[in-house]
Amino acid sequence: MKTMRLPHDSHSLPPEEVVPFRDAESGASGVIVLHSTALGPAAGGCRFWHYTSDQDAVVDALRLAEGMALKNALADLPFGGGKAVLRSPERPHDRAALFRAFGRVVRELKGRYVTAEDVGTGVADMEVVAGETRHVAGLPPRDGRPGGDPSPWTALGVVQAMRVAVRHRLDAELSDVTVAVQGLGHVGFALCELLHGMGAKLIVAEPRSEVAARAADRFGAMVMSSKALLSARADVFAPCALGGVLDAEAVAQLRARVVCGAANNQLADADLAVRLAERDVLYAPDFLVNAGGIINVAGEHLGWNASEVRRRVMGVGQRMKTTLALAAREGMTPHEAARTIAMDRMAQARRVEAVAA
Repeated sequence: MKTMRLPHDSHSLPPEEVVPFRDAESGASGVIVLHSTALGPAAGGCRFWHYTSDQDAVVDALRLAEGMALKNALADLPFGGGKAVLRSPERPHDRAALFRAFGRVVRELKGRYVTAEDVGTGVADMEVVAGETRHVAGLPPRDGRPGGDPSPWTALGVVQAMRVAVRHRLDAELSDVTVAVQGLGHVGFALCELLHGMGAKLIVAEPRSEVAARAADRFGAMVMSSKALLSARADVFAPCALGGVLDAEAVAQLRARVVCGAANNQLADADLAVRLAERDVLYAPDFLVNAGGIINVAGEHLGWNASEVRRRVMGVGQRMKTTLALAAREGMTPHEAARTIAMDRMAQARRVEAVAA
């Protein structure tokens, strides 16, 4: 395993460590990025995805790991930020062998990185990883403790943030609005369940026609293409698929006045947060909104009970209020305000560490 150490700068947030890996026997290849360990071990899931090149995998991991550093700091968790991406091979492969190889790489990091599920991975994969290392969460829940699929917790946190954002921008309740949900994976579908139960109207976009049809039948949702969804007559746009969906063209087309969803790295460029604000669109920062899953992972790893996890996930709404208040007070976008809060917490941890040393 080759390790590349990079300088750490609290301003530009470069990663502390980048660990590419390759296992010839299983065909496993990918990278683990430890973005920050200021607050504790770098924690973040393992994404299993088709990448056209090693470089694409590294770029994705770098962005995702930085988002995890901000997310964990903002959620007041004793973890830094990290992420792993495991490339899905083009040729036939033994999935379990891939995850065993990945587990051995995690083990070699000796607790500096804690992994869990992400896009393309699930509980069964994490059970395979657990055969190689104890630094893994997202395992089946036992004795009433947190664990298992974190998606319902992510969706619950999104709803808390969305409720606050809708009240702030639209002076309305979720029962009064139409939400356009892009992507009906585990989190997106769970989000639809919650919103439907609260009386919201739903418009959905999902490439798997059978899943889209299920949402139409179960929630009375209107089905559109992802492109059409951007200009749909909706109050809230909820990106719940992969990142980068909000590029300059998408921002120009968007009709919703609130953006609040579960996807990571929704902004193709951070400067688009300003453009959204100029268009009077409230962008709820994704690394604040989607923290419910990592809170559940933290609870599993740290031994919290389910009620403590729920209490902390419900607190996502209060963090949204705090962020909006700072943004209004300082003339910032909500994205910059949330980033400022997270960065301040990491900087404070470094100061304490420096004094202790």
